Amino acid sequence: MRNRVAAQAVPRDGARIGRIGRYPVRWHIVLLTLWTAGWFVVAERHSAVSWHYLRTGEQLLFNQVPGGGLALYANHPDLQIGPVSFLVAGLFAPFPAAVGEKLADAFMSGLGLYMLVLVGRAAAGHYRGSGLNHQRLQQRVLIAGAAFIPMWVEVSVRFAHLDDVLALFFTTLAVRALVRGNATAVGVFLALAVDSKPWAVGFLPLLLALPRPARLRSAAWAVGLVAVAWLPFYLSHLETFAAARFTIPNQPASSLHWFGVNDPATPWWDRPAQMALGLGLGALAVRRNRWPAVVLLAADARIVLDPSVYTYYNASVLLGTLIWDSIGRRHLVPWVSWIALISLYGSALLIPSASAQGFIRLAFAVGSAAYVLWSPQRTPRGQLT
Repeated sequence: MRNRVAAQAVPRDGARIGRIGRYPVRWHIVLLTLWTAGWFVVAERHSAVSWHYLRTGEQLLFNQVPGGGLALYANHPDLQIGPVSFLVAGLFAPFPAAVGEKLADAFMSGLGLYMLVLVGRAAAGHYRGSGLNHQRLQQRVLIAGAAFIPMWVEVSVRFAHLDDVLALFFTTLAVRALVRGNATAVGVFLALAVDSKPWAVGFLPLLLALPRPARLRSAAWAVGLVAVAWLPFYLSHLETFAAARFTIPNQPASSLHWFGVNDPATPWWDRPAQMALGLGLGALAVRRNRWPAVVLLAADARIVLDPSVYTYYNASVLLGTLIWDSIGRRHLVPWVSWIALISLYGSALLIPSASAQGFIRLAFAVGSAAYVLWSPQRTPRGQLT
């Protein structure tokens, strides 16, 4: 009863809850900013491991070095990065290399904080009219965000994978647009995610959560913008199709070994299987009225079937758990996010056995997928539990 009275005593949209005085900034965002700054300082000492790929691709795309332009992917199949990522990387090209790298790190870190704001707003919009306790929602975003930030800094600062960063950022914008009912924006943002990193195809089942007439319009935007970004490369240089068959080593800690796949490099069927599994699980989630699970399920499909085990892959998983813990569940403690961080990142740091790491990755992916798809869900009763 006390919570109900408190909820009625503030504006229905919770506009003033958690603010610092009269300022629009909220305490949980300030704490997450400080948390991000701490991890940024730690990671910055060994940062931007992969930034040279973005710089090289940006130079190739704009024909600043030979062999680029529309022949970029035909001549450099190892650059498994979307053209939108190279365009954004170009924003940092005018600066000296070291300065541009640091600015890119800071920019990508800031996107992570903004994504936490977007997810919080999406959750508030999703539960509008249900008696949402905004103070508890902010606490939930704070706790889940504390698990999300270390993995975000891993992908954005330590590895500087702008392509993964943009794919996840645009997907978060798509989630926010979905909650607001903006079908066109959902299609545009999902297309930009795929145009930033091809594996973002796994997030496309979010389109199915829209009403049917709006779904078709949104899908048309998505398909059209993906075609605009990628077809010029394929139509002008048919060798670009070979880029889809580019392989990487099958690392000992990959979960593939638990399926008996001991090939030294990526099996021919692996990438299609990743996409098919992610799309299938996402479609099933929407069918079961659990669309907030789509991002997590696509990330699960990626980590369980990928031959590589880089820790920055876990950023997509932690975004998925953040969305699920904030929108898909109404419990205060976002324990799915912390289980993901401890099992995936903790095992990579503390467990020396590659086989054990692969098993933990497999167990998390299977367990979390089963949980978000089939765990009992209670009908909202007006308050967070």
